[in-house]
Amino acid sequence: RVCECCQTSAARTGDGIAVVYRDRSPQEVRDIAIARFSKGVWSQPENLSKDGWQINGCPVNGPSISATGNFVAAGWYNAPNESPLVKVALSKDGARTFGSAVRVDDGDPVGRVDVVALPSGAALVTWLEKTKTGAQVKMRRVNADGARQPSIVVSETSSARWSGFPRMKVTGNRVVVAWTDSANG
Repeated sequence: RVCECCQTSAARTGDGIAVVYRDRSPQEVRDIAIARFSKGVWSQPENLSKDGWQINGCPVNGPSISATGNFVAAGWYNAPNESPLVKVALSKDGARTFGSAVRVDDGDPVGRVDVVALPSGAALVTWLEKTKTGAQVKMRRVNADGARQPSIVVSETSSARWSGFPRMKVTGNRVVVAWTDSANG
């Protein structure tokens, strides 16, 4: 059961397509799931994370996935036990298996995650992080071995829903980040 209000995300891998979404159990546990399309067949969905976030309402905060060949990065927000977090998991085999998830936030995330897989096997993750005066669009690089680089502030913004979801795109050897500047409403 897909959580109706959380965006889904899809990426073309070296041998098919991988789709991530916020699953929804009958007990309202809303963890992240993945399904793969390869050789004309969809795989059975399986949990990408077992964070155990039980919430009786849609958080409108879906996952993101990106691939370059068979290197795949998936990022997501969850808040199990009211402890918000942003994680990323990396795959070297076209999203069939993933390494352990790496927490990337700085302690008080709003979520709204985006991820891009880099040709080097690293991933860039963006998310919104709460501050005393609003929020910041933050970015962190996670190396192929799972090592986290220091986070950087891309921009100040609002944590309000209308501040949107920052997005990234790789173009050549650059990454372009787009976000809503909500400072003036």
